[in-house]
Amino acid sequence: MKHPRLRDGKKLQTSEPYPMNELPDDLIVKIGGYLVHLLYIGRKDITGSDWGDAFSDAIGGKHLDSPIGIADVVLGKMAWSMKTVKNTRPFTARNIRLISGRCSPDYSYGITDPHKDIQETGRAVLGIWNERINLAQDEFNPVRTSILVRSNDLLSYTLFEEDNHRFRTSDYIWEANSNGNLIGKHIESGETCFTWQPHGSQFTIHTRIPENAVKFTIKRPPVISKDDILRAIDFDDSWVQIIK
Repeated sequence: MKHPRLRDGKKLQTSEPYPMNELPDDLIVKIGGYLVHLLYIGRKDITGSDWGDAFSDAIGGKHLDSPIGIADVVLGKMAWSMKTVKNTRPFTARNIRLISGRCSPDYSYGITDPHKDIQETGRAVLGIWNERINLAQDEFNPVRTSILVRSNDLLSYTLFEEDNHRFRTSDYIWEANSNGNLIGKHIESGETCFTWQPHGSQFTIHTRIPENAVKFTIKRPPVISKDDILRAIDFDDSWVQIIK
């Protein structure tokens, strides 16, 4: 459904290149080509930065490549947070965990003992996340998360998107597990939704892979030898200068 036109509407709505989680085939082909390119030049794994480069190249956006903030790839006033995780079976996996930045209740709220009041700490962790979403949405609209699940051999992928949104802190209850990490569970369903690690303040969101996620494979390119590369770029001894 299109956004309604309002007389007092002030919020900028960006024209979206495609509906959320309905990625067109030509975009998938461009992404796949970039991944083949990475394997061709010898990459042993696909990093989050690589995924940002691949997506921005395919969509014609800009990869900010910054460790701070939610927005990684932008196109006009629209933004994506880029996430990639490895899974042994990306086509049949149903749940994944997304590392979603560091949330320090000590720095942000002055909570020095996170286990003293676990519920307060959990609310603080979500409060930090929500404020990051606020900052991203002040500059970009809409904001999505784009998730690439990759196989160990980097030939099979599942790709999907979800809306990047705030969490209502009153919907969750927190408890500590045997490792001392805090686990956030949805009160109504009992489903585990978050993990927060006191050591390192790492915040992880547990995410379900939707049924309509895009699944695709790529072909491993032929290996090009070092000597072939040097010949292709007309390398000679003058390229190396020994400083004495």
